[in-house]
Formats: sequence, structure tokens, C-alpha cells
Amino acid sequence: MADVTDVVGAWESIEGDVLLPGAAGYDEARTVWNAMVDRRPRMIVRCRSAADVAAAVRAARADGLEVGVRCGGHGILGKAVPDDGLMIDLRPMGDVRVDPQRRRAWVQGGAMLGALDLAAQQHGLATTAGNVSHTGVGGLTLGGGMGWLARQLGLSCDNVVAFEMVTAEGSLVRASDDENPDLYWGLRGGGGNFGVVTEFEFRLHPVGTQALVAEFFYPVDDALPVLRGWRDLAAQAPREATFTAWVGDAGPSPTLPPELQGTVLANVGFVWVGDIAAGRRLVPMLRELGTPAAERVVEPSYVDLQQMDDTREEHALRRYWKANYFRELPDEALQLFLLRGTADGHGDGLPAASLQAYGGAIADVPEDDTAFSHRTTKFECIAAARWTDAAEDDARMAAARTYSATLEPFASGAYVNALGDEGQAGVRRAYSPDKLARLTALKDTYDPDNVFHLNQNIPPSTS
Repeated sequence: MADVTDVVGAWESIEGDVLLPGAAGYDEARTVWNAMVDRRPRMIVRCRSAADVAAAVRAARADGLEVGVRCGGHGILGKAVPDDGLMIDLRPMGDVRVDPQRRRAWVQGGAMLGALDLAAQQHGLATTAGNVSHTGVGGLTLGGGMGWLARQLGLSCDNVVAFEMVTAEGSLVRASDDENPDLYWGLRGGGGNFGVVTEFEFRLHPVGTQALVAEFFYPVDDALPVLRGWRDLAAQAPREATFTAWVGDAGPSPTLPPELQGTVLANVGFVWVGDIAAGRRLVPMLRELGTPAAERVVEPSYVDLQQMDDTREEHALRRYWKANYFRELPDEALQLFLLRGTADGHGDGLPAASLQAYGGAIADVPEDDTAFSHRTTKFECIAAARWTDAAEDDARMAAARTYSATLEPFASGAYVNALGDEGQAGVRRAYSPDKLARLTALKDTYDPDNVFHLNQNIPPSTS
């Protein structure tokens, strides 16, 4: 390995910071959302421009360094952080520009969802973004991008007008309907397999500034009939509504009376973005599904809605998840959802799980129009574990796998952004064989050496 002087000299054209182990900011930069990830890159480049990204890619290849790309750092496996490799940290590239007349936003590749939401909401505008404000725009959008507006407006990737991308050769290309249309197709759902996106141009939409959230809580042993009714209402719900459900061990919450805290609960509800008066008419329909033990009905601003699921523990928790898509949720699947891989839904160290409804505008887009797949999905389920003690790692992960395995007979694929350690079997669940063939051809064109493989990888045909 070259000494520090030689290494730094190779990066003199870069305007951003080049961090080596022991430098101020190095440990913060390599820390990601999942505390299980504790890898040490040989260097971290905190890029300030597309030119910085291009220079970093070219120099890393010349030095034989493995390349990881970090934005929000929410990938469950933390693949953005390569041991003894180069980590490209895009977070200094976090600017968002909005043109309210044209209803467009230009978003740098390192921006967080919260920055996009804040800039657009100054004009009552938004585009589909995820449910956690400290998620990176790049990772979310390249995998598809589910959010509270998706049933009305399509996925995040459906709202991208154009991408600016640095290729594996270190050149800058643009992808849109008119320029490199095959790449444009692949970047809408194909993940970070083809290069480093340094700017997104999004369509914005007038959505107002208010939202409505309703949740109704039940003891898990009483929840199955409620879930059935919730599922049936979801099938007829207006597109402004995204139906949600959850099961898990209830922690401290001002919503719950003391006797429910620490018990196993399920909840059903919805998130509404649109005319609030119309949304309120759904509330009694949900309430009438059963007698809730507790409820929460609130009307936050859209910006506050987008921050409700933010991780207050920041990057201190160990995490693991398994996810499935469903075209249908028969009663047996709902029962298994509540049981969490056990005989009765109770036990120590079990994961929580959530359901989120798809449909609407997501399904309006023809399946072949984008790399994103499974547009006929009706629900996504994620079984998610989080804990702090490393001694529990194996047990927590095994419980999530067991839980997910009980649901897989009813599943119809998976969301690439929710894949974990499934490897190529997971990638094959995320894309049809025809789409994988087309994505592989794109990989052959833009990254035949598989420089960008620290992702849910689509290898080139020569590998």
C-alpha cells in the first residue's frame, strides 16, 4: 500500500475532503444506520461535485480500490462502507433547487429526503419520497422509491425527468427519455449498479401542506378480524390514502395507556395526503372494525408527516430485516403476520412487522416501462428487528428469518431496496428474468468490470 503522502497526492484534483483512518471526521463518515456495520475504508472522499466523483472513481480504479457509495447510509447491509477500499461520501452534495413555476426540483446526489421536502413545501409542492427524512434521495429513488404519495403520483423513480451520472470510466452522462433512454429505463429501479448519480431532476406536484394520520390499536389476540376488515377497506380506498398495519411489542408511547405498554399489540390505520375533510370520512370506517384499546388521529403538516418515522436513536441500533411483496393477503397470511413466526405471537426478541398498501398510480405504469418490478403488488411487508447487544445478533436475525419464511408461500417477489443478505436469490425475486437480462445488458455497457458491485448486484454477463 502506498504511504499517506503518495495516497493524498493522487487525489489533489479533488476539492472535497479526503479522510484517512484517524483523521477528524473519519469515524463519523463511516458510521451508517445499522450499528452492526463497523468497517474501515482505506480512505473516504467527501465529494463536493460531479467532478470530484469522477476523479475519485478514476483514481480508485487506478489504485485497485474497491468502491462504495454512501448517501443516507440506510442500506441494511452497509455495503457503502468497504473494508480497505474507497468510500465515496456524497453528503456534501446536498443542494436542492426548486422552480415552482415549472414544478421541477434539481436534487444533488447526496441530498436527504428532508431537504427535498422542505424546499418543495415552501411552494405547497412535493414529489413521492420515502417515510424517513434522513434517508438519501439517491438510494431510495434508484431502487424505486415508495412513499406516502406513491398511490397518487407514482413512485419516486416515476417522477424523475432526468439523471446525471458518473460512469465507471469516470465520465459524466445524462439519461432521460431523449438521452440514453435505455439507461434512463435502468436507473428507474435498477439500483446503483450502473454508476454514481450526481443529480436528479424531479417533477413536483401541488399537494398542499397538510396530512392526516389515523392508527387504531388492539391486543394481538383480538386483531385478526380487524385486519380482515382493514384489508377489505384498503382495496376500495381513495388514492390519497395509504393503508398501514403493524404488529409488535409496544414500547412507551403517549398514545398508549400504561397497561398496554410492554404488551403485544397490532394496529391498523392509514396516512392521507390531500383534502383533509375527505380523509376524515375514512376514520369512522376504521374505528368501526373493532373496539380499539387506543387510537391516534392527528393532522400534521406534510413536513412533520415525513419526519414521524425518523430514527431518534440515530445510528446506535443494530438492525436486520426481511421483506416480501404480496398480490393478495388471504386470511391465513394475516394470521401468520400476527403470529410473528411463533405459535401465539408472543415471545422475547421477536421482530416487529409492518404492512403498507401499494396500488393506485404505482400500478398505472406499465410493467415494462421501468426496471422497477412487481407493479401489481398490493402490499409490502417488512419484518424488522432492532437491538443493542451484539450477543443477540444471531438470535435476532434467526427470528426475523423464521418469521419471513412463514409468509413467503404467499409472497410474490420483493422490493430491491428492502433486500438484505439474500444475495443473488434476492435479486432474482426483485426482477423478472426478462428485466434481469435487460439490466445485465446495461451493466455490460456501463460497468463491464463491475466496479459498482457493493449493492444488490446485477453482475455483467462476463463475470
